Amino acid sequence: MLTKIHADYTVSITDLKKNPQALIDDAHGEAIALLNRNKPTAYIIPAKTYEKLMDLAEDIELGRIIEERKAEKADAVEVSLDEL
Repeated sequence: MLTKIHADYTVSITDLKKNPQALIDDAHGEAIALLNRNKPTAYIIPAKTYEKLMDLAEDIELGRIIEERKAEKADAVEVSLDEL
């Protein structure tokens, strides 16, 4: 079975246990695929990369909410500030 790996670097759990920070440093901010029996089990990414991914996920969710609310606009009643 072929397995796609979404990282340029890989490391076994055994090697990771030896010196995790050295491996992270050697990857220079790139993702590392953590392998268990030669299959990816997790990805190690820098904190800044993770934070950017979370921001993007939040932006996508907010965009979805905006689109949903635009679709609901047909039920909305337009009111001027003076009418309030």
